[in-house]
Amino acid sequence: MHIFLTGGTGYIGSAVLDALVRGGHRVDALVRNSEKAAQVQARGARPVLGELGNPATYAAAADAADGAIHTAFEYSPKGQQVDATAIDALTAHHHRPGRFVIYTSGVWILGPSPAPADETADVNPVELVAWRPAHERRVLEAAAAGVRAAVVRPGIVYGGSRGIVGDIFRDAANGLVRIIGDGENHWPLVYDRDLGELYLRLVNSPDAAGVFHANDEGDERVNDLVAAVAAHVSIDPSIRRVPLAEARKKMGPYADALALDQKVRSPRARALGWTPALRSVSGNVARLSEEWRRGREAELLKAES
Repeated sequence: MHIFLTGGTGYIGSAVLDALVRGGHRVDALVRNSEKAAQVQARGARPVLGELGNPATYAAAADAADGAIHTAFEYSPKGQQVDATAIDALTAHHHRPGRFVIYTSGVWILGPSPAPADETADVNPVELVAWRPAHERRVLEAAAAGVRAAVVRPGIVYGGSRGIVGDIFRDAANGLVRIIGDGENHWPLVYDRDLGELYLRLVNSPDAAGVFHANDEGDERVNDLVAAVAAHVSIDPSIRRVPLAEARKKMGPYADALALDQKVRSPRARALGWTPALRSVSGNVARLSEEWRRGREAELLKAES
């Protein structure tokens, strides 16, 4: 199948790209410059030079594909508008039977979820992602025009050297880890490769539409996660618990997202046959520590070249 992908060099997008290539699909990946073009080409995709907020630069490539996967997000004051523009562009090409669009959202849209929440749960987004429900609806409403529309809500992604959990490995190695709140809150988590496999299943399942959660269902407490990571670095790091009010002053709405207590379930994803290979950070910390170390070494070599 021929797939158009945004965000192919990002944390989630690169995992999706790798899964699609392993699955034998032909991928056109939107990139902003020649350096990123080389990165996606090395992973087996054809680069498409363009700007997410300027659909004219990629409309032809998106229209030529059998479906589109949107994992990119522009972290700028224009990010929300750029995302809406991209959604409109990717859902506009519905003349081809069977065309699909898969949009990447996130579990923070659920808000506090101390009791397990599946894909049917009402949304109650924290301030940081208060705009997400409207964008999810924008995608799902494309079904009325004949598009097979799906929304993926990943948990906090782990694996490699990037992301929130990668930052914890880095901070532990540097000697100080800060936890927002008391650390007794649960984070819904998902291994990057497992997440990529869910997107692949969605592509390969012609009837898969609607909302799909993606998490390992390990219900891991932040305290346990941090303790496991701290035990696998060469020094004994200090662990500081930062009161939420103090964290808000420095981090803004992001602090509330990190302090969420969430237990999330993914029955619709599992109904596709998706089964995460990893079920926690704590239980796989030796493997993840090695992945983080290799990733950091690759980043340093790239920076020096």
